[in-house]
Amino acid sequence: MKIYTKTGDDGTTGLYGGTRVKKNSARVEAYGTVDELNAVIGVAQASHPDPFTSDVLTHVQVDLFTLGAELACAPGKESKLGIALLDATDAERLEHAIDDAEKTLAPLKNFILPGGSLLGAMLHLARTTCRRAERSVLAIDAIDDEPVRREVVVYLNRLSDLLFTLARRANAEAGVAEIAWHRTTK
Repeated sequence: MKIYTKTGDDGTTGLYGGTRVKKNSARVEAYGTVDELNAVIGVAQASHPDPFTSDVLTHVQVDLFTLGAELACAPGKESKLGIALLDATDAERLEHAIDDAEKTLAPLKNFILPGGSLLGAMLHLARTTCRRAERSVLAIDAIDDEPVRREVVVYLNRLSDLLFTLARRANAEAGVAEIAWHRTTK
């Protein structure tokens, strides 16, 4: 099978279920951003994080593939995927991972600047990419007037919190102090 089909040369792409849409549609932007988030998490995984973080991120990457598949479906055709879609239990799993990751962290008293260790910086990048994915998913409803399941939005919102917490944890484990943000005065 060839990787190129030439069917997208006209600026459209096929959704699962047979519908063709413009490549700049809100839906394509959303699943493309979810794919980008998955790749950013893959970069973080390449730095060989501790087993806890690696296990959490591996599960998240599987979730993101599922989420991307759902978003790449023509509306109303999701059941034809033959996979279980993300639901409230997936967001709850992320909440438990956040709670576990926070156990060793000092309470947060200030906004902090993203960065720190290499893994911490990569996880902060993943967090900001996740926030963009969340905004892109919301745009499907706002721009294309196609409803998005609430569970998708909740999952991405919780995932950005998890990535923030994992970034803090990575920095703490690396012995890199967080830099508090302080407004400068002129």
